[in-house]
Amino acid sequence: MKHPLLVTLLLTFSLAQAAQAADTYVTDPNHTFARFSYSHLGYSTQLSRFDKVSGTITLDTAAKTGSADITVDPRSVSTGSEHLNEHLQEEAFFNSDKYPAIHFVGNSMKFDGDTPTEVDGELTIKGITRPVVLQITSFKCMLHPMLKKPACGADAVTHLKRTDFNMAKYVPYVGDDVTVTLSVEAIKK
Repeated sequence: MKHPLLVTLLLTFSLAQAAQAADTYVTDPNHTFARFSYSHLGYSTQLSRFDKVSGTITLDTAAKTGSADITVDPRSVSTGSEHLNEHLQEEAFFNSDKYPAIHFVGNSMKFDGDTPTEVDGELTIKGITRPVVLQITSFKCMLHPMLKKPACGADAVTHLKRTDFNMAKYVPYVGDDVTVTLSVEAIKK
């Protein structure tokens, strides 16, 4: 029988090594964007994006674990129309004076081999939090050719209903179904 102190030290060492195996990446503000699309009166699909997205991603491919903490500034919405950008700040939509951040916290990642395929988490818009699954459609890690640091990039998509976040104005004319695409590039901390 092993000595209890030795077992405790070995377990502590193993846990410390496992914790060190996770890498943290900080999003690149120049190459990280959230885009959204929806039907406008059935005529067309409108595409818009948020220009200010920040956050961190933790990844441990050996343990097949990871997390994400992403913040979007709703005031940075870019629709292509200044009038619509301002309109989306109003209470019926993002209400950005009262809620200056959209926040996604992903606490669970699913993997296929060493590649993450899905992030399960919670999205908060206008103080309302709902479960969300981000499907990762592309993923790549390598040495950044210009920064000479490890970097990862990914595209992920999810589907939401505006009405779930108290943004029902103009439904059903302006679509309730919204596709959100997140494109992330992040540099190892």
